[in-house]
This record gives sequence, structure tokens and C-alpha cells, in this order.
Amino acid sequence: MPQLVRSDEELLAGHDPASFELFYARHVDDLLGFFSRRTRDAELSADLTAETFAAALLGRRRFRPEAGAANAWLFGIAMKKLADAQRRGYAERRACRRLGMERLELSDDDLARIETLGDDSRASALLEALAVDQRRAIRAHVVEERSYAEIAEAEQVSEAVVRKRVSRGLAAVRTRMGARR
Repeated sequence: MPQLVRSDEELLAGHDPASFELFYARHVDDLLGFFSRRTRDAELSADLTAETFAAALLGRRRFRPEAGAANAWLFGIAMKKLADAQRRGYAERRACRRLGMERLELSDDDLARIETLGDDSRASALLEALAVDQRRAIRAHVVEERSYAEIAEAEQVSEAVVRKRVSRGLAAVRTRMGARR
């Protein structure tokens, strides 16, 4: 008898460990790739991925499907974890300690796999589908971590224009990923 495929929303609503394990399995590679592209540090990527899933596990009762897709919710958590790590210069470990999770010791094969995920073409495809000005603004601000002022000067436009390009481009990416406003 064929097994029914449960949606992410159903998996997050489940209270059994197996449901969250399936949700984790569906999204772990995407999240590792996301962090790898942003940090260029495989160990930090693994730490941030673990922290993101720990926070998702602890907060899954707060997930509301009417607010957007489950993967967008997960990546929202990921963005907050990344911002925390960048602001403080280290990955937040509270959620992992709270769950009794230890830091993973990664093999060379694990590190190579994570770095390969960082080169995943899905992110590039999403960016390539944007208007050229939005794509350049997002790459400069999000990937290269340049300030709006620096980008505005290089592009010879106002900071407001750069902010709008980044905002509109990210909104288009969210829409393509299945997120709702």
C-alpha cells in the first residue's frame, strides 16, 4: 500500500518525534547550503543548522500555515540565527544546550558535503530570475554584505533606491519559494 506524503504543515502540527524528523530530513540540506553560502564556514554552517532546527522544534506550536509556507517560516528562523551569529561573532548555543545537543564533530567528508551544498544552483536560479538591478542589489547587500550607502555610491543611485531594490527582490524570492505575505 503506498505511503501518503505528509505536508510540512502536517509534520509541524504532529507531536511525535517522527514527524519532526521527517520535516528535518526534507529541509536539512537546503538549510546547510544556505548557511554555507552565507558563512563560507562548514562548521559554523552545521552549528547554525542545528540551532535553527532546535528553535523550530521548540517553537513549532507557534507555526501558523496561514502566515506562509513552512519552509519560509524555517528560513525566517535561520535568518535570525545567522544575524545573531554575525552580530556576536559566534553561533548562539542556548537552544542546543536546552535540548542537550552537543556540538557535532564533522569529518572531512561532512565538511566537503556541506561546502558542496553551498554551491547549490537553487539559490542562483532564484536570483537569476530577478530583474538585473534587484539581483545586483541583493548580491551586493546580502551575499557580499555591503552597506546600502556603499552600494548606492557604486550604482550612483540613492540609498532609498537600493533599499527598495533589495526589498522588492527579496519579496519576489519569497514568493517564488512559496511564502505568503
